[in-house]
Amino acid sequence: MSDSAAAILPVGAGYGKLTCVVIGIGFFFAFLMMGISWMQNRYTAYSTKQSEEFNTASRSVKPGLIASGIVSAWTWAATLLQSSTVAYTYGVAGPFWYAAGATVQILVFSILACKVKQNAPRCHTYLEIINARYGRVAHLVFMVFAFITNILVSSQLLLGGSAVVTALTGMNVYAAIFLIPVGVCAYVILGGLRATFLCDYSHTLILMIIILYFMFHAYATSELIGSPSAMYDLLKNAAISRPIAGNHEGSYVTLKSNFALIFGVIQLCSGSGTVFLDQAYWQRAIASQPSTAVKAYILGGIAWFAIPFGFSTTLGLAAAALTDHPSFPTYPNVPSAHEISSGLAAPYVAIALLGKNGAVALLIVLFMAVTSSASAELIATSSLLTFDVYKAYIQPKATPKQLIFVSHIMICFFGVIMAVFACIWNVATIDLGWLFLVMGLLIGGAVFPAAFSIIWKKQTRIGAISGCLCGLAAGLIAWLTTAFRYYGEITVATTGTEYATLAGNLAAIMTGLIVTTVISLIKPDDFDWEITRAINAIPVNQGVRPDGTEIPEVNAPSSFDDKEDNKTSPSSPIATPSETDAEALHVSSTGMEDSPSSLHSAFKLACISSLVLTLVLDFLLPMPMFFSHYIFSKGFFTAWVVISFIWVFVSSAISCFLPIWETRTFWGELWGKIRTGGVIEK
Repeated sequence: MSDSAAAILPVGAGYGKLTCVVIGIGFFFAFLMMGISWMQNRYTAYSTKQSEEFNTASRSVKPGLIASGIVSAWTWAATLLQSSTVAYTYGVAGPFWYAAGATVQILVFSILACKVKQNAPRCHTYLEIINARYGRVAHLVFMVFAFITNILVSSQLLLGGSAVVTALTGMNVYAAIFLIPVGVCAYVILGGLRATFLCDYSHTLILMIIILYFMFHAYATSELIGSPSAMYDLLKNAAISRPIAGNHEGSYVTLKSNFALIFGVIQLCSGSGTVFLDQAYWQRAIASQPSTAVKAYILGGIAWFAIPFGFSTTLGLAAAALTDHPSFPTYPNVPSAHEISSGLAAPYVAIALLGKNGAVALLIVLFMAVTSSASAELIATSSLLTFDVYKAYIQPKATPKQLIFVSHIMICFFGVIMAVFACIWNVATIDLGWLFLVMGLLIGGAVFPAAFSIIWKKQTRIGAISGCLCGLAAGLIAWLTTAFRYYGEITVATTGTEYATLAGNLAAIMTGLIVTTVISLIKPDDFDWEITRAINAIPVNQGVRPDGTEIPEVNAPSSFDDKEDNKTSPSSPIATPSETDAEALHVSSTGMEDSPSSLHSAFKLACISSLVLTLVLDFLLPMPMFFSHYIFSKGFFTAWVVISFIWVFVSSAISCFLPIWETRTFWGELWGKIRTGGVIEK
């Protein structure tokens, strides 16, 4: 932070108020989860002591709550900070391309969500699918990419959140990094995946309220701006004093922005990796009801678009408009490139618009974004460590009690790991912007191999592994070569530039696609999906021993693990488990009743809706304005702002009101059972 941009909140607010907010609110949610978990265990058929409930929420979550969870999990600190950064840097094109470039992945993932329900309905993690289909070598390769994804995502959450806390309060950045995960670990341990959904909902509700608070203040009541018309005039003046390179006439109000388009492509590649390889999104698909999984992801994608679009169209553009105003924290200086890349555009303008109230509101909204996303990452990574490390390689016959215990330990373990990596990035002077742009080239090679593992039966083991590794190699080579070719040296600064990261991201994801497709087509497989449908299912001859003890969980036959030809059907027929078997074997008997025809219809809906929305958001809407070099008129800009308001209200309805509406009958049933002491049936 520049010398003139002194922290608006005292350091005491950093340690005292942040400790109160971060740890206090974190433990408030922990105690709330204790109460909810007690009521759930006492009055419903779902027990948090069951591994299936803890890790998959018994696969029974309704679409509104899934959509709210998707919005929450995809709303990182980077979503709010980086979207404001690109708005400050590229004008109105920045918020649009941030939102459009990262919404596509959620929409397309609805296809995978449907296929998971169709082809692997009993899995806990997507790596279980890899293991059953391709064997141990592929399992280990994809595991590396999965953990890289979770580490990068979770450490980004802490890196961005701690940078803002430090900027606003002067608090030691390392103290902030380690304080933030404490309360989150506590409530995730107490409630499991269902707890993350419930806390995600409350966090999203508060997030929406504060976003609307900023939007209404900036565009309706602020003395500094007060209307879209005034914002337009300020942005026109900003284009005169600080024109944007690569924008038509240097304007802030045009979609003809070369670097914003480049950012959109990077966002598309990077976001594909952080959705398709992040267990958190697979876990939400696994936790949802089969018939509504597709609906949940489509609603979640539509709802999430409004978060970066509305937030950064307000704070990001306001930062650009007010940089030359005396109320701006860096005045009379312009914020440095490092300050902007660190995500400080939003904090600076929050201070300019609302003073201490703005700083506190931003701290709260970032806390909600960081903790809700972190809770999703904690339970997701815990599931990978529990089922794909501990159970797969250490204790294959683990009991449900052992799996719950290991899940708790792994949540705490990963809470420390994410904080350690955030500290490493900070020591290495790697900021949020650099990490955000580079992330996709490290994991992009595995995107299509992972997606094809559940939707394309012709993909081979060699094709899947080769796509991952060749994509990684191509991404690194293109990234470093481009940085050296354009700038003559390889440094943190040169490797974080648009052209270098664009080359790396495109090379990684496209090489992964081409290599896995070509190799698989040379000698295609003809995979039998009954193998993945057998994951965690109970053979007919197993269940409860004659002495009444439970038989441990049985995965898909181990003979599939290390054979090149995976075309054989499971050796034992599959039976629908009883409730006792389900508890012992971590397999829910609910949520699997959908007919093949209904799943096929859901698949068609996923394909059509994701294709149509992708075409509209990424081509039909922006490209005509890009190629026509259109600069917004004042009326068009006003309409643009009004649309951002409408979209945020629609998002609020989906993520905040729909979950309440879906459970409207539950509360009456719960009250009745509390009075009678009964249990609500599943």
